[in-house]
Amino acid sequence: MSLDVPSDLPSELDFIRPAIRLMRGYTPGEQPPAGQKIVKLNTNENPFSPSPRVMQAICEVPPELLRRYPNPTADAFRTAASDVLGVQPEMIIAGNGSDDILTIATRTFLGAGDVLAVPDPTYSLYPVLSRLQEAKLISVPWGKDWSLPIEGLLSHKPRAIYLANPNAPSGTLVPCADIATLANAFKGLLLIDEAYVDFADENCLELVRTHANVVVSRTLSKGYALAGLRFGFAIAQSQVIEQMLKAKDSYNCDALSIAAATAAILDQSHARKSWLHIRAERERVSIELRRLKFDVIPSQANFVLATCPDGRGREIYLLLKTRGVLVRYFDLPGLRDKVRITIGTMDENNALLTALQHTGKGSMV
Repeated sequence: MSLDVPSDLPSELDFIRPAIRLMRGYTPGEQPPAGQKIVKLNTNENPFSPSPRVMQAICEVPPELLRRYPNPTADAFRTAASDVLGVQPEMIIAGNGSDDILTIATRTFLGAGDVLAVPDPTYSLYPVLSRLQEAKLISVPWGKDWSLPIEGLLSHKPRAIYLANPNAPSGTLVPCADIATLANAFKGLLLIDEAYVDFADENCLELVRTHANVVVSRTLSKGYALAGLRFGFAIAQSQVIEQMLKAKDSYNCDALSIAAATAAILDQSHARKSWLHIRAERERVSIELRRLKFDVIPSQANFVLATCPDGRGREIYLLLKTRGVLVRYFDLPGLRDKVRITIGTMDENNALLTALQHTGKGSMV
């Protein structure tokens, strides 16, 4: 997970911080040009439209609300989310996507030289954020069957531990009882990144009530089909949120996103329909992939990580692309023989499976 790269900037740009010069930025998933006909299963977007209430809320935003600065703490959303989640509004902070929440947390809890520990592999933004703060990232391999390496994480005496749960790119879920064991043994920040929790069997929200050092981060990008809107939030004890509010941009959520996010989280019925579909399709796609000789890790997210037959990860990624199907390939140690596949609609998933079975010259696998 190293992000160090030789700097090729000319000497006259020496005024740029060395930490920035010597790091590789985060690489988002490929976005095809507008209008291109493609089955897009590479960036874990929800395949369904957001709640109709979202579009209604956006259309009903008065011009006066756009002329003025938005509410700096997105209080309308905090109130709505508190009702849905059963916490106090003061326990919620909103952000411009959960990546913004992760940035705020890193600013708040990590300084130069501090240690951030993460299981590996995991979300590739974490090392970028640690480098921006000039903190030291320690990657600890997952245990057997993707179990939480508690002793390994604690052995490095980190100031913070970031845990994606369900994990990306594996989709695996650490039982909350195991995370509670870590939280009980750790005095620093434990950030539980629950970006994909809407597709999982359990969540760790209850740990926030009992542990002052636990922050749970969530997003509306996946479960609520609002990846293009950019809205995320975190839940923690109120005294922790109070400190995190100091580290955010003044107006990090705009008026339109606040209105839309508020409408989205209040329409739980609409959101749950997509969650149930994706869970069912995730199981079906996993079964079909295994029939095609892929080794599929059991997933609790809206994607699956599949080891390709004969380790041909890059080859299958490129072959699928020629067939108009985009999946995610990571050219990283431990992942080069795999592809990550977002669960789409039934038709999109069928297109993927058909593309894997048939090319112009026969079977792909």
